[in-house]
Amino acid sequence: MASLLEVQHLTKRFGSRTLFQDISLSIAEGQRVGLIARNGEGKSTLLSILAGHEAQDEGTIVMRRDATVALLEQSPAFDPEETVIDACLSRTGELAELISRYERALATPDSPELMGLIEEMERREAWSLEQRAKRILSILHIDRFDQPMGQLSGGQRKRVALANALLSEADLLILDEPTNHLDLTMIEWLEDYLKRSSKALLLVTHDRYFLENVCSTILELADESLYSYEGNYQYYLEKRQERLDVADATLAKARNLYRKELDWIRRMPQARGGKAKYRKDAFARLSEQVSVRREERAARLDVAGAYIGSKVFEAEYVSKAFPVPALTAGEAPHDKVILKDFTYTFARYEKLGIIGGNGTGKSTFIKLLLGLEHPDSGRFVIGETVRFGYFSQDGMTFSESDKVIDAVRKHAEYIDTGIGGKRLSASQFLTHFLFAPSRQQDYIYKLSGGERRRLQLCIVLMKAPNFLILDEPTNDLDIATLQVLEDYLENFRGCVIVVSHDRYFMDRIVDHLLVFEGEGRITDFPGNYTQYREWADAREAQAREEKQRAPRQAEDKKAARPAAERPRRLTYKERQELTALEQEIETLTAEKDRLEAAVCSGTLSPDDLREQSARIPEVMARLDEKENRWLELSEIAEGGK
Repeated sequence: MASLLEVQHLTKRFGSRTLFQDISLSIAEGQRVGLIARNGEGKSTLLSILAGHEAQDEGTIVMRRDATVALLEQSPAFDPEETVIDACLSRTGELAELISRYERALATPDSPELMGLIEEMERREAWSLEQRAKRILSILHIDRFDQPMGQLSGGQRKRVALANALLSEADLLILDEPTNHLDLTMIEWLEDYLKRSSKALLLVTHDRYFLENVCSTILELADESLYSYEGNYQYYLEKRQERLDVADATLAKARNLYRKELDWIRRMPQARGGKAKYRKDAFARLSEQVSVRREERAARLDVAGAYIGSKVFEAEYVSKAFPVPALTAGEAPHDKVILKDFTYTFARYEKLGIIGGNGTGKSTFIKLLLGLEHPDSGRFVIGETVRFGYFSQDGMTFSESDKVIDAVRKHAEYIDTGIGGKRLSASQFLTHFLFAPSRQQDYIYKLSGGERRRLQLCIVLMKAPNFLILDEPTNDLDIATLQVLEDYLENFRGCVIVVSHDRYFMDRIVDHLLVFEGEGRITDFPGNYTQYREWADAREAQAREEKQRAPRQAEDKKAARPAAERPRRLTYKERQELTALEQEIETLTAEKDRLEAAVCSGTLSPDDLREQSARIPEVMARLDEKENRWLELSEIAEGGK
């Protein structure tokens, strides 16, 4: 494959801190690359530099002369007055401007440009692009195409930006956390879309199934360096471990040599100033090498949890709905049902996962359980020993002028591990959460979004809850932190509820699911996410098979009727209907031909054009209906002869 992007000896610093130094990479046409790094290591900065939105300190970036790049940022910005459809099409070149002019002319009474724009839209085949945009937006649950971007939530804006990137004509797509703010159905659709795309792809995501299924190359940014693995996520894990094992062996050898050199330096008499200079220089270099200790920081989070009794919580006929105002003049206000007579008894030590589409009420359910929202009817009965720890997807408010260590010390100086009276200091606890001692002294305003989420998780767990509620914990957390959290939850002696769209995380942690299907419908499934998908897919396949089997069964039944059975004949009323249908079909066909000729004539006023264009599909629908009925009656008439 021909090279699309070549990067040589790239370096980027922020003040005294180096994010990456002297790194090189290349991306070929059609190559799908995943980038992995801990939060704060510079993933988003690297993507921004490659997209041309930020400058590097050193190194060169060479893009193929005619190649273009589209970047999906973590927090995309839009003009708040811009409509959804305009924002979605803003990177699709000249066609976007043409479609935008057409949409404005269509909304303007008696627009003199409308006829010319319709002709240009047809000539340049712009209709298909607009339909693709609306189809992708609909899949991403964005249905009001004329809505101003300023009225959308952060998650909705991210989904519009994703549609924008997918529709762009760029040769290289750079996607920063594309699965954030997507539900499971959307993630699986995006996974399939990217697998079928011929465009080159560079993405950052914490979704390990997504990496496994989409990417053919994995890049790891660590310790200011970049490591490349030609394979999917599983291959990366295997080869990375091999690299670390070699590094451990090299470090052990260096330390052994260092001990010998240190003994030599100490034994040499101080009076002899003629020590071999090369030997002393080599010792200095070796000392520096062994002082840089490689830390995998795969910490075990052994934190004591409070005792939890046999009674955890019970939901007794809980109902909740929210009023939804009318969005258009012809629409009536209605209620959005979240729960309807929901009853459930939560078991001790249960690990429950909650999945469902965006807007089906998952976060509302959590807030009802915590007492942050109140049900319309019914109640939650919480056990006396229950001590909640809530990790909210809305994040936690920190004082920007605090240091990381100070934010933790506000809650506790020491944390009980529950192991033989052992305690961890706040600094030791932060180290378990991948905050190096030097990073603990940084001010919070310097932290990345992922590092803030990691600090929030640290504070939630240090309070030793016995019932953890994690609402989208995987958003903005790097894979290393997720692995630490998963290890902790697997050994957690308490109850857990997880709301997440991360399939890997759910498979590893939960043993039970509540599937929110909307309008108060909830499926109780005993298993993890992959088991649920296998069950749901099998059920859908069975339903399709039964639907396909029904016509065949009818045909078999018809073929198996006794020879002596008399064929059905048309009744007098049906014969009259058949005669009338022939006349109606002729009339409707003539009207269709007349309308199509008028629309194509170019002589109609804009109002007449809109009216007659809208009439054509109505006539076509009636014509199809009449023709189908005529065929049905004609077959009966033929069989009765």
